[in-house]
Amino acid sequence: MFKILKYSFYDLMRSRWSYVYFAFYLALGFVLLFLNNDVDKAVITLLNIIIVLTPLIGTVFGVMYYYNSKEFTELLLAQPIKRSKIFIGQYLGISVSLTLSLVLGLGIPFLLYGLTQSSAIFNFTLLLLVGSFLNFIFVALAFNIALSNDNKIKGFGYAILMWLFLAVIYDGLFLISLVMFNEYPLDNLSLAATLFNPIDLSRILILLKLDISALLGYTGAVFKKFFGTNLGFIISIIMLALWVILPVLRMSYKLKKKDF
Repeated sequence: MFKILKYSFYDLMRSRWSYVYFAFYLALGFVLLFLNNDVDKAVITLLNIIIVLTPLIGTVFGVMYYYNSKEFTELLLAQPIKRSKIFIGQYLGISVSLTLSLVLGLGIPFLLYGLTQSSAIFNFTLLLLVGSFLNFIFVALAFNIALSNDNKIKGFGYAILMWLFLAVIYDGLFLISLVMFNEYPLDNLSLAATLFNPIDLSRILILLKLDISALLGYTGAVFKKFFGTNLGFIISIIMLALWVILPVLRMSYKLKKKDF
């Protein structure tokens, strides 16, 4: 599995899209620091970019890599290697390469600007941690969708729809339900609904530490009120970890029954 991980990692590192992804975050970091001239403000600006763009890139890269390397994967399946090792190795290779592009792309400009001497170092580190979680989560979800659909067009369509649902539609449905049932106590519903969306979880995790949870509205206020900053941080990290683990377990289960 480690050899497959290294191959997938180096294969993506040679891809021009990895360099484009790295260059985008590198340019974004320099531009934000140039415009804001303040590390704290730049971190806040990066928040919405990271929690929306990173899942999209992870989803597209995950599905694209699965379908493009399908013939090579079938060749590996003919060897005495466990299926789970092949696919988990590929999954880790993609996730690690995307995370490295994110961390280096944003880390270089902020370090050059003097991040280590700023009070925003913890918030920036948290932002990178959340971005890394989102990479691992959405690559895993993309692999699950691709494994369930041999048709490339359907796979891409379902993957983009999944990202669109979690990034946009989910919050819209949630707000509609709050408006329709505003006469009822919806605190517990708000908390439960938030836990089922990794993008909302990531947003809450950062907003709680930035102490600007009011930007999230009702959901953020309820989360902070019931769990507090420290407990909310722990619960958010645990739930993000589960969002990584459960799709990987589902992928391993699916591999046992899939006919290649």
